Amino acid sequence: MQARTTESPAPIYKADSHWAEQIRKTRQKLAGVCGQCMNRSVRVQTIDGRTYEGVVVGSDQTYLHLMTGDARFFGPYASNAILTLVLFELLVITLLI
Repeated sequence: MQARTTESPAPIYKADSHWAEQIRKTRQKLAGVCGQCMNRSVRVQTIDGRTYEGVVVGSDQTYLHLMTGDARFFGPYASNAILTLVLFELLVITLLI
């Protein structure tokens, strides 16, 4: 039987500390913006170009919960489907009047 070493395995990826700090700041800012949009209709565009419309029904320091009313995400029997989006993937949030 081989003895286990107490060494930690070497990471295969480590985020740049400047980038990680920028992500933290952006997430905090977006969490505040999303909190101000509670129960309001918005259009959200992600960094990969996808666009969603719905009502903000929840948010925290990591996610935005959007009631889309679009059943294509959860099948034909779903109504008022909730879509969860990751805050750091959001590019634009627009209030819809």
